[in-house]
Amino acid sequence: MATTYRTCPASGLQFEAHAEKLMKWNAVVAVLWLLVGGITAIGVIMTRWPAFKLLPPDQFYTILTAHGIDMLLCWIIFFEMAVLYFASSVLLRCRLAAPKWGWVQFWLMVVGSVMTNVAIFQGESSVMFTSYVPMQAAPHFYLGLILFAVGALIGCGVFFGTLVVAKKDKTYTGSIPMVTFGALTAAIIAVFTILTGAGILLPTFLWSVGLIKEIDAQLYRMVWWGLGHSSQQINVSAHVAIWYLIPAIVIGAKPLSEKVSRGAFLMYILFLQLASAHHLLSDPGMSAEWKVLNTSYFMYFAVMASMIHGFTVPGAIEAAQRRKGFTNGLFEWLRKAPWGNPAFSGMFISLVSFGFLGGISGVVLGTEQINMLMHNTFYVPGHFHTTVVTGTTLAFMAVTYLLVPTLFKREMIHPKLCQIQPYLFGIAMSITGLVMMGAGTLGVSRRHWDMAFSGAPFQYEWPGAAYLMMGMTGFFGVITIIGGALWIYLVVGSLLWGKKLEGGAVSDKPTPIPAATPAASASHHGSDHVGVPGTVVLVMALLVSFVLYYFVNWKYLSEVWLLS
Repeated sequence: MATTYRTCPASGLQFEAHAEKLMKWNAVVAVLWLLVGGITAIGVIMTRWPAFKLLPPDQFYTILTAHGIDMLLCWIIFFEMAVLYFASSVLLRCRLAAPKWGWVQFWLMVVGSVMTNVAIFQGESSVMFTSYVPMQAAPHFYLGLILFAVGALIGCGVFFGTLVVAKKDKTYTGSIPMVTFGALTAAIIAVFTILTGAGILLPTFLWSVGLIKEIDAQLYRMVWWGLGHSSQQINVSAHVAIWYLIPAIVIGAKPLSEKVSRGAFLMYILFLQLASAHHLLSDPGMSAEWKVLNTSYFMYFAVMASMIHGFTVPGAIEAAQRRKGFTNGLFEWLRKAPWGNPAFSGMFISLVSFGFLGGISGVVLGTEQINMLMHNTFYVPGHFHTTVVTGTTLAFMAVTYLLVPTLFKREMIHPKLCQIQPYLFGIAMSITGLVMMGAGTLGVSRRHWDMAFSGAPFQYEWPGAAYLMMGMTGFFGVITIIGGALWIYLVVGSLLWGKKLEGGAVSDKPTPIPAATPAASASHHGSDHVGVPGTVVLVMALLVSFVLYYFVNWKYLSEVWLLS
């Protein structure tokens, strides 16, 4: 199929015409779903805030279901489709394989996401994100998810095909770039995730229309978490790839060791899905041997992979900064990093919050004995808000500050607000996640709309600290929503009113990447062997924090042993 290639004059990135259109449309629809998810977040947070209790129970669970589906699936996976096309066609400077199938991906996901949302807002599918049987949703709830998943699977197929095209046309030499390798990891995990989802959603759909009598609840939970948790591993792989991309473009950073970083991505493929076991540790149907093997052995290989990225990404930044001359003391490289660049600041806040809050809390939840204290408490949404929101969503927001000028050819409006937004959103969400976990540690329930159980014949007196934590959750949650709304305003406003930028030269075939451009930095190979003492100190701080927090939770656990 005839096509053209546009070279962005500022970055040197080359956009193939079909890939460019698909990236734009997937990214725009992603932002629209983030808007819907943000509106539903207002209803969720203002209801769980004890001082307000905005919604009655039936409306709360409807809104909570929509919030989970739209944020965890619709917003993130639409954006990830754009990331896959970018990491393949743009970074490898090749035509997109089967662009017509790319449009099939897009429209299946649009139809599926709309169909599922229609089912939710009709009020008969308030089964929450997990949709555990025997709760039953309307048939078009499940059918929409199936169509959405098939579309995403087709998008992964187009991505794999584009890698084959690049190899065949010899548009790159050696291995694929690090960012593309991270996207490949995400796509491989996505195939496993989607096939697992099909394995449980198809029979559940048939059950909802009456063709199957019943679905075994324990079997459903086990197979569903192969979809539900593994879908978050797609996000981890994608946002870690963006962690490597942004420093490469902004300051020319190279990984400390390409082989080690690629090995960490490989460990994600082999072991990360096993982390889904932590959702099943309180289930009686799973054997003790299965629980111990998954959470006490295999899962830690995935944890090790994230720790490797947690060292190599800031290490790459430090090495690049030291090469630029910021060599005084341990942290001059960090003090003089480009904190005024929202792409960089958003990426770094994402890295720190994901590591210190999401990572440490995830390991705690993966410990079987401690999990018994935390499983059905507010601790769990606190954990995944520090992984999926400050980890994935903030990383996606950060890279958008680079993509709006290069992909959409528009200058960002309100530069000062752009600088503020990552701090407002990232710090507020980090605090929100932290106090959510604090409330969960005190026993506040995960799914009940009213922690006070108003009107119940028997009242439970929560400690004042629990109400304080939930009040802080509401307060900082609202600030987070404001930060998210600001990002949507800045992005949409830039697309509508931002100054038009020069599109760049167009040719009928890819051209060599100009040297010393961000595109060259993002697609280069090689490792940086500069010493990184500052990063070593930061990593040791993470490990000390982890050890201390881990043993604090064993202290909490020891307090219930007297009950036996």
